[in-house]
Amino acid sequence: MHDRRFELICEVEPPTRPDLTRVRHQIGVLSPVADSFLIPDNHIGRATVSSVAVAHEVQAMGARGIACLNSRDRNLLGFRRDLLTAAAYGVDRFLFVYGDKPTAGGRTSELTVRTMVEEARAAVEEPTFGGCGPFQVGVTSGLRALPTWKTTADFVFVQVSYSLENLLRWRESVSLDVPVYAGVMVLASANMARNLAAKIPDIAIPDQLVADVERDRDAGVTAACEQVLAIRDSGAFDGVHLVPVSRYRQVAARLERDL
Repeated sequence: MHDRRFELICEVEPPTRPDLTRVRHQIGVLSPVADSFLIPDNHIGRATVSSVAVAHEVQAMGARGIACLNSRDRNLLGFRRDLLTAAAYGVDRFLFVYGDKPTAGGRTSELTVRTMVEEARAAVEEPTFGGCGPFQVGVTSGLRALPTWKTTADFVFVQVSYSLENLLRWRESVSLDVPVYAGVMVLASANMARNLAAKIPDIAIPDQLVADVERDRDAGVTAACEQVLAIRDSGAFDGVHLVPVSRYRQVAARLERDL
């Protein structure tokens, strides 16, 4: 890890209705501990308010936003529209992802994450973008070998893991000179644990943690906050991508005390 300040990037739950009240509340509650906010795109396959628009709202509240864009729901024209909108709003940080399986319909995209990275890099050289500064683009990685093209990204988000040892082992196996953020997610319920295990087959959730959460809902908050601190103290990562889900109030209170 380079000599950079440890960053906490908190993911917000994007609105599925035309109302930003809850997003604003999340940002206000988490702002004392968060350095930036990640806004998902059509979260878990459901339509949500544009991540670019919400990132603009985050910035209007004095915080830093990262707009997530998935390749699943876009063709090239739609992607260029999003880049133009972002440039107009002053949003310049993106996380490009493949996208969760949609709840209805199928993929419509002609894009891949790699194509999105290449297009975003090339776009700002075009007169259409009027000399806007370069976009910062990030990608995601599982706990496995990183394709060469992903090493050209400006930052990397690593898959959520409940094992510090697995995260450290992966970090030692890759050579990256850009910020790398480890994924931490609050486990809110035993049912959530089962859903995660089904959705992400290579995620390992300790049985003891599931049992603890079943007895005490705050156990998931405690475990996630302890994981954030352990990752920070390891010195192996530049920060954490924290997914507090609905427990953001409890997470903010705990981290404000401990960070």
